[in-house]
Amino acid sequence: MRVLVMESEQSIEEPIRLQLNAMGYQNEVAEDGVTGLEKAVRDIYDLAIVDEELPQMSGLDIARQLRSRRVGVPILMLTGGSSDKVSARIDALKAGADYCLSKPVDGNELSSVVQALIRREKDQVDVLRFGNTELDLNSVCLRAQGTRERLSQKEFDVMRLLMRAGANNISKEAILNRVWGYESDAVQNNVEAYIVFLRKKLRRIGSDVKIVAVRMVGYHLEVMDEAPKPQEVPAKSPDRRRRKNRIAQGASEATEKQ
Repeated sequence: MRVLVMESEQSIEEPIRLQLNAMGYQNEVAEDGVTGLEKAVRDIYDLAIVDEELPQMSGLDIARQLRSRRVGVPILMLTGGSSDKVSARIDALKAGADYCLSKPVDGNELSSVVQALIRREKDQVDVLRFGNTELDLNSVCLRAQGTRERLSQKEFDVMRLLMRAGANNISKEAILNRVWGYESDAVQNNVEAYIVFLRKKLRRIGSDVKIVAVRMVGYHLEVMDEAPKPQEVPAKSPDRRRRKNRIAQGASEATEKQ
C-alpha cells in the first residue's frame, strides 16, 4: 500500500510518516500543493493525506482538482486553521475529501481512519471500467463485447494500474515499482513486454480501449472511435508458450513498438 502525504510542517509530517511506517505502508511526502497534485495525478496511490493549508495550492483546491480529473484516490484532509472546525470539515467534504481529521492528529485515530478508508476503497470496487472494457478484480479477467480473457498475475497488476490511471499518464518506472517491487531486478523492458501482451488481449476481446505510449512520459488509456470485432483465440503451441515466457523474463526485447 502506498500513501501520499501532502504536508509542509515537519512537526506534523514526521509523526504521520512514522505511524504509516509502523502500519507497513510505503509513503511519500510532498511539501507543497503543486508538487502534491502532480504526484497524485502522475502516480497511483492507495490514499492521499492532504493538509488543508499548504504552500502554493490549498488542500481544498487539490481535492477539487483531483476529483475534476477523475482521480479516485481516497483523500484524508487535515484541518485545523479555522476557528469553525465544523465549517472547515464541511468545506473539505464538499471539495472531494472522504474524511477529515483535526490537527494535531492523534496517532491511534489516524491509524484507524487510514485502515478504514483503504479497506472501504477495496470493498467498494469489484470491477474497473474504461470504454467498453471491464477488469474484474475477482476473476482476474478482461471483458468486452461478451468475451473475456483471463490474465496472468503480472498482466492483471499492470492492467489494474492502467485502468485506475485511465486517461492520466503513468510512467514505466511507476509500473515497474508497483508491480515488480522496488527491490526487484526487473527492468523497463519487462513493462514493455507486458504492455504488448495486454494490447493483444484487448484486441482479442474486441475492446475499444487502446494503451497509448507517450515517449519519456509513460502510458495511458484512450477509447477508440470504433471497437474492433472480437477475435477467435488460436490454440497455443509449446513454442509460443516458451517464447512468451522468455519475453516475460526480460530475455528478449518487446516485439512491438511502444
